[in-house]
Amino acid sequence: DTSDRLYFEPLTGETVLEIIRKEMSKGELLGVIVQFGGQTPLKLARLLAEEGVPILGTSPDSIDLAEDRERFTRILDEIGLRQAPSAIAHSEEEVMAAAEKIGYPLMLRPSYVLGGRAMEVVRDDDDLKRYVRDAVNVSGEEPLLCDRYLADAIEVDVDALCDGTAVHICGVMEHIEEAGVHSGDSACSLPAYTLPVSTINQLERQTAELAMALDVRGLINIQFAVKGDDIFVLEANPRASRTVPFVAKAVNSPIAAIAAKVMAGEPLSSFSTTLNAAPRRVAVKEAVFPFARFPGVDPILGPEMRSTGEVMGWDDDFGSAFLKTQIAAGVDLPKSGRVFISVKNSDKTELEAAVRQLVEFGFEIVATSGTASHFSSAGIPVRTVNKVAEGSRHIVDMITDGEIDLVFNTTEGAQSLKDSKSIRETVLKQRVPYFTTLAASKAAVKAIEILMTRELEVRALQS
Repeated sequence: DTSDRLYFEPLTGETVLEIIRKEMSKGELLGVIVQFGGQTPLKLARLLAEEGVPILGTSPDSIDLAEDRERFTRILDEIGLRQAPSAIAHSEEEVMAAAEKIGYPLMLRPSYVLGGRAMEVVRDDDDLKRYVRDAVNVSGEEPLLCDRYLADAIEVDVDALCDGTAVHICGVMEHIEEAGVHSGDSACSLPAYTLPVSTINQLERQTAELAMALDVRGLINIQFAVKGDDIFVLEANPRASRTVPFVAKAVNSPIAAIAAKVMAGEPLSSFSTTLNAAPRRVAVKEAVFPFARFPGVDPILGPEMRSTGEVMGWDDDFGSAFLKTQIAAGVDLPKSGRVFISVKNSDKTELEAAVRQLVEFGFEIVATSGTASHFSSAGIPVRTVNKVAEGSRHIVDMITDGEIDLVFNTTEGAQSLKDSKSIRETVLKQRVPYFTTLAASKAAVKAIEILMTRELEVRALQS
């Protein structure tokens, strides 16, 4: 559908109220929708309501319920859903006390932020002091949210529609990057590609309970972290998320149009024929990054969003769909050559099967001493190469000379991150495909397997 008018104005309270006054001169204002513009319109909802502007769909108070950490935690406690251990700090002293109580690593973020701005994972006292000194102004008006960082948990996005009496689950997406990487930067799969059905059923049940508890009218997006059998609620956004267009294509359902009508008062039951929660094939969403255009930027992924777009791959299996996203995002996966691997201790055993597969395909494995000795003791042929600090000829020399065709590099802790920065900068410059998380590295191997064993097919969205 096409709007009757389009205003090119900044989304501030003053300009929005001015536009609404102009529109009201043409007739009665039935209401405004604030659910389709990300975080910014949610912040404007309370001001608009105070000025007497009717908000269609979820009320400003319910929006605040989801956005205000203290109120949100109370709601979760009432309905029996779990959150990672957390605290709210209004001063530097409170931040330090929270760190002592919750323990490291710690995820820090100001409340009401857009795109994960100023969010960071800190791993020790020095890191924390630097963050509080440089990154944010911690005050009574802008409290800091401190959460225990759930290392190696699987993050899941769920989009749902609610009309106040019924909830429809639009899609459950499993992230390929672990929790802690901003959802906008993470690749994800619909349907989930490793989660058991029992976990997916639990996620759907918790989503429905939370949507009803928050009294949502329209869309809601909830982010969960799954660690073993435990499910934690990370956050709930009573609005359309950036995944809605992706889900709508994957399940062939006009989710945004239905949501708008639900906000205007139509019940979900009247859309039963157009609501279809079953994905027809495996759909994978991948983020597209601008790193190649910004020399010197570290491409490591974290809680602050850095992607500038996304692509969608669609096929009958996960490996093929993921491969299509890499091609669409401009990542040229190799069919032969050398793979450099330097991964944190907790990832080494997990990566063994994928590395064996690469050896079977004829790739040569190159690794720094710690990773090399682990693979060697597991019976995987590997060549040891110097770290940059160990002197020439080191790994950055090899990448610069075009001797490396693929890089898997996962890090833990500030020092490790610092040590491997030059590797990531060089792969960007040389346009070598690189993956900085365990799950994405394993997915890349699945994609290479497809690349080497069969032809990809194109199918129309409509088929």
